Amino acid sequence: MSVLVGLVRHGAHDDLGRILSGRTSDIPLNAAGRDQVAALAGRLAGRGIAQVDTSPRRRTAQTAAIIGGALGLAPRTAPALDEIDFGAWSARAFADLEGDPAWRHWNAARGRAPTPGGETMAAAVARAVAHLDGLAAAGAAGPVLCVSHCDVIRGIAAHALGLDLDHMLRFDIDPGSVSWLRAHGQGSFHVITLNGPH
Repeated sequence: MSVLVGLVRHGAHDDLGRILSGRTSDIPLNAAGRDQVAALAGRLAGRGIAQVDTSPRRRTAQTAAIIGGALGLAPRTAPALDEIDFGAWSARAFADLEGDPAWRHWNAARGRAPTPGGETMAAAVARAVAHLDGLAAAGAAGPVLCVSHCDVIRGIAAHALGLDLDHMLRFDIDPGSVSWLRAHGQGSFHVITLNGPH
C-alpha cells in the first residue's frame, strides 16, 4: 500500500531566523504565521485530506489546528514528527552559534556531525521516515498531512531523493509550505513537489 503525504512546515513565529527554537514548546505562531497557515488551509480544501498528524510543539500544533479546523479534522499528535533535539544549542541565537566550530561542522556535515547532548540528524530522519512508513502500511482513505519542522522535512526529502544528509541544505522549506510525496513503505518514496504553496 502507499499513501500521499503532504509535509507541512509550521507557520512563522517571532523567533524565526533569530533563535534556534528547537524543542522549546511554547513558541506560538505570530499573525503572519497564522495568515500563512490559513491561506494554505484554503488551498488544501477539496483535496480529500483524510488525516492531519502533528509534531507536539506549540507552533506545529497551532498550525495543525488551523488546518484541521478548516478541513473538519481533529489533528493527531505524532512525537515522531517532533523537531530535532538540538541539546545545548536549543533556544540559542543563530548569531551566537555562528562562532561555535561545532555548529559550523554540523551545518557542513549533517550526516555525521553530532549535536551537544541532543540527537543526530540521521536519528531524527529515521524516526520521521518510520512514521511515514506506518502511514503507508495503514493505507489511509486519502492524503495525510504531517505538520513538522524545517530540518525534519528537509531530512525526509533528502532521504526520499537519495541525497546524503550533508546535502540537505541545498533546498528550502519555507514556513507555511507543503511538500508532497508518495510513501510506499519500507523507506521508499516518490517525491512530487518540494516547498510548494499548493
